[in-house]
Amino acid sequence: MAVTESTTTSGSGSSCSTDSGPGDGPLDALLTAIGWLPGRQGVPSGAALATFPAAPPTPAAAPAAPAAPPAAAKPSGSPVVGRVAAGEPRVRLICLPQAGGSAGTFSSWRGHLPPGFELAAVDLPGRGTRGAEPLPAGLGALADRLADALAPELGMPYALFGHSLGALVAYELAVRIERRGLRPPLALLVSASRAPHVPVTARVSGRDDQALLAWLTAIGGIPQDLLRYPAYLRHALRVIRADLGLAERYHAPDPVRVRTPLHVFGGTEDRLVPADQLARWSACAAGEHTLTLLPGGHSYPYTGAPAVLAALAALPALAQENPQKEAVR
Repeated sequence: MAVTESTTTSGSGSSCSTDSGPGDGPLDALLTAIGWLPGRQGVPSGAALATFPAAPPTPAAAPAAPAAPPAAAKPSGSPVVGRVAAGEPRVRLICLPQAGGSAGTFSSWRGHLPPGFELAAVDLPGRGTRGAEPLPAGLGALADRLADALAPELGMPYALFGHSLGALVAYELAVRIERRGLRPPLALLVSASRAPHVPVTARVSGRDDQALLAWLTAIGGIPQDLLRYPAYLRHALRVIRADLGLAERYHAPDPVRVRTPLHVFGGTEDRLVPADQLARWSACAAGEHTLTLLPGGHSYPYTGAPAVLAALAALPALAQENPQKEAVR
């Protein structure tokens, strides 16, 4: 989905500050419009980079009595946020976002759901409604936590969709669902990600803010409008960097072959994860396996939501569960 411009002008200039925080009115409207809280894809290549001003020195303060350490935040309720369905739901799409993303990342899908499908987008720890929860140290621990939290969501036919980092999380979640004997997904849908057994060749999580932002801009991984808000970008980059570190530390040299149908998707213009890398997911499939390329770059699920959802609805495993399948063709 194209990034929506959202500025408010009065008289001779814009009311948007160049260093506003998440509570700023225009920035709040922008984040709502693009569904990025934080982690929305879609900036065109070649966008100008924001310059990060130096943080002001912290004023000296009188010594205070040591405070008791805060209790660890505990997950509360379902991690699914902003659930929406097109008609009577027959197939639940449990969606996991990319590095830095939140449930809001999938907001562009809401208006294009095929009849009979329900969108159940997930907030991972450390962002969105789960901002107070620490991100687990490893991707396996994250998948364990999600398997616990999402168990009540598996009572109806469902599919797991994960984009980029979310693809690795979805794979590990599917492995745990099989091991626990829970209701298996109709399909495991992985998008724009290296396969679990493919080692990382370039690590970016250790780069400074300016270098990390340049990399994200080059792959279309940050909304152009957010470049006007350096203070918020510093906050967003902390989340993105933590997620990228999680992905970079993950490696499964001998991946489990999942029994559920495995369908791999990617963008035709994706320079980060090209088709030859996507093909290596075949080592993770015990049975049915397909590879589909759709128009767009690394952010193709959001810039081309109608095509993506049409491709998902056409998969035999999902269409068989949808009594209105003729209506989505």
